[in-house]
Formats: sequence, structure tokens, C-alpha cells
Amino acid sequence: MINSPYQKYQQAQLQTASPGQLLLMLYDGAIRFIRAGIKGIEEINHEKANTNLCKAQAVINELIAALNHDYPISATLYQVYEYMLHQLINANLKKNIIPAEEVISHLTELRGAWDTAIKSLNHNVESIE
Repeated sequence: MINSPYQKYQQAQLQTASPGQLLLMLYDGAIRFIRAGIKGIEEINHEKANTNLCKAQAVINELIAALNHDYPISATLYQVYEYMLHQLINANLKKNIIPAEEVISHLTELRGAWDTAIKSLNHNVESIE
């Protein structure tokens, strides 16, 4: 049950977002959770680190589930996402921020590429109309 106005806003945002916006939101969420996990490691708060790194893994699993295997790039993205999952598990088990920071770097780069592609696609669609 949604109680707060912020939760209602978030729900509405999710329900009205385009597929491209949802993809970017997944990337943003994963990055946010990894940063919180890193902070947990730095604070020696193992529960915080574990909870947030596991949430980031769940988001990456959603990215894997969303792959459209009709396109050859999906196989490459699948391998990249699997590598990221491995690095997050490693960071969580060893409480080492370096693998988590590497994943943030990859996610940030991929998010930027998707953002550019989505904007280009939207621009092209607007030009046709």
C-alpha cells in the first residue's frame, strides 16, 4: 500500500515512463545502491553494505531479464552484466570497494550511451512527425 505522497509520485512516474526512461531509471537505481553499499563498507556497516549491494545485483538481474535477444548486442551486454554481478558479489564478500567502484564506472558509461541513443531516437521521431 502506498502511503506517502513521494511514493505515489514514484508509482506514477514508473507507470508513465517510456521504456527508455525505465532503462535509465534502472541504471540510476543500480548506481545509487552501489554507492550506498560502498558507504556501508567504508563505515564498516556490513548490513548496510550487504543490503545495498544485493539490491544493486537485483537491478542488474532486471537489466539481464530486459535484454532483447533478437539483437546481437544483447549477448555482449549479457556478458557485461554477468561480470558486474560477479564483481558486486566479490565486493560484498570481501568488503572491498574497488570492484564496486569498477561496476559504477561501467554502469555510468553504459547509462550515458543509452541516454545518448534514447535522445537521438526521440529526436529522429520528432523530426519525422
